[in-house]
Amino acid sequence: MHNTHSTDSEPVQSLTFDLADEAATMALGKKMAACLHAGLTIYLFGNLGAGKTTLTRGILHGLGYHHVVKSPTYNLVEIYKISKLYLYHFDFYRFNDYLEWEEAGFREYFNSDSICVVEWPEKAGDLLPKADLQLFFSILATGRSIEIQTGTETGKQCLIQLKNQKIV
Repeated sequence: MHNTHSTDSEPVQSLTFDLADEAATMALGKKMAACLHAGLTIYLFGNLGAGKTTLTRGILHGLGYHHVVKSPTYNLVEIYKISKLYLYHFDFYRFNDYLEWEEAGFREYFNSDSICVVEWPEKAGDLLPKADLQLFFSILATGRSIEIQTGTETGKQCLIQLKNQKIV
């Protein structure tokens, strides 16, 4: 299911997962949940239908949320409270201007008490905080490929934990 872009002797900078179907994408999200904690910012890049919301659904299920997980395309953000943790799932696909993010008042959501998962972060330009993890989704003839890259030391630690789970 995956291969890494590093050897065992060098730090993990990225991991790539080839996923056969929606169930595999959900499973990866559940595995990722074990590596996530409050204060993280995660960017999701990929075309429509690439699996961004499906992966987020898997993350939420892995964190213990078992209710309906909707795409935030029309609401811009879906808010999930799991125990003391808030996970904010953003979708900026409909933004036409970077300043729409600023005007929406989302800056306060990016804090040390929450996890922010952002679909279409490029639509907010450089106004968003730096991502700890960036996930790049590609649609393949038989499934999906997701490359996870780190953007911070915290992101690197998450990726090391994910690699050590030995997902097969």
